[in-house]
Amino acid sequence: MAASVGQELLDVPLPDMVLKLALGIAEAQRALDENSVETAKALADTTLPMVLGMTQTIAQDGSVSYQNSPPVNVSLIQVGLMPTFYQFAEATIEVAMDIKTTTSTETNVKVGLKAKVGFSCWSASVTADISHNRKFGKEVHGTSRLVTRLVPVPPPPRLAPQLVVVDNRPQQ
Repeated sequence: MAASVGQELLDVPLPDMVLKLALGIAEAQRALDENSVETAKALADTTLPMVLGMTQTIAQDGSVSYQNSPPVNVSLIQVGLMPTFYQFAEATIEVAMDIKTTTSTETNVKVGLKAKVGFSCWSASVTADISHNRKFGKEVHGTSRLVTRLVPVPPPPRLAPQLVVVDNRPQQ
């Protein structure tokens, strides 16, 4: 009996489950990355006019005036919106199995005896009816659970444009 229970445990395709989990995570990771790249493209292609500079001038009499620089079209990435990138931080497979094996043996014996007695003559017969039954039962219950955890990660450093400021104003 113990050998069959051990065989049941060996028949659980754990390497296949781990392989399928790993391939599923790789495929899901690729889909997440592709989604983030598509989001980055949409953010780069969407522009809006922005005033990037404003000058505040305080006159000698204390009055304040403002002058805006002309609006410039900038992308949402240039504004600072970045797509969210995710990665799988953890994956867990839990498998629980209950195996119950039963064996029962049933033996029935029926014995019959017939005897005849007559004048100096007698006869006897014995009959035996034996039946033997052996019953096997097996119950297997199993559950499995898959848990994954995603965490956001910063976008690749080269995705964000580097801002270089060139100030051509005369020095004061």
